[in-house]
Amino acid sequence: MRIVIQRVREAAVTIEQQVHGQIQQGLLLLVGVGPDDGKEDVDYAVRKIAHMRIFSDEEGKMNRSVQDIGGQILSISQFTLFADTKKGNRPAFTGAAVPALAKKLYEELNQALGAFVPVQTGIFGADMQVSLINDGPVTILLDTKNK
Repeated sequence: MRIVIQRVREAAVTIEQQVHGQIQQGLLLLVGVGPDDGKEDVDYAVRKIAHMRIFSDEEGKMNRSVQDIGGQILSISQFTLFADTKKGNRPAFTGAAVPALAKKLYEELNQALGAFVPVQTGIFGADMQVSLINDGPVTILLDTKNK
């Protein structure tokens, strides 16, 4: 799995001109699933995301997790994280998991994260517009195959 983690002051996802998910302070996740991903990748990602200390403490140091601040998560499926841009100018997306596997693991990730903090989502496979105010900015790439 490849997950872009953004610390946000707020974020929202709109589908067909309707707000589908919206959070205040917390994390925006852009989640890409690869063909070799499985439960182990979901478990690793959940552990990292739920406990990652990227929010400031009283001294301004990144020592607090999304749980510590009472934050929320907005999770968006993002197969384009597996784009292959080596040849030509049109990315190839053959490195992403097939939709059935990707949807299953994406939903498992969101459900598991929901045990730690409230999770809002987009709709898997939908055309979505995502808005956010990145806080910091803090943006981190988590790759479960690069432990």
